[in-house]
Amino acid sequence: MNASTSGCPNCRADAYVNPHDLLNEATEWLQYARGLTQLLAELVHESDAVDCQRMALGLEAIGALTRKGLQCTADAHARMSWERAALRENGRRCE
Repeated sequence: MNASTSGCPNCRADAYVNPHDLLNEATEWLQYARGLTQLLAELVHESDAVDCQRMALGLEAIGALTRKGLQCTADAHARMSWERAALRENGRRCE
C-alpha cells in the first residue's frame, strides 16, 4: 500500500487523508483481493487435490483485503459527508 499517502496503516487515524486518496487506497485493496481470488481459482482448477488449510488461509486473506477496501470506502464516504455538511453550515452550496 502507499504508506506515504496515509502515513499510517489505519485510514481513520490520519485526519489529512482526503476522500480521493481513501478511494484510491480502497481500489488497491480490492484489486489485491481480486488477484488473490483469481490465483486461488487457478490453483483449484489445476490441482488434483486441494490443501484445505492453505485454501482457508487464502480465503481469510481475501476477506481481510476486502474488509480493508470496504473500510477505506466507508471512511471516504464519511469524510465526503462531513465536508458537505461543513459547506452547508458555512452557507456554501454543495454540488
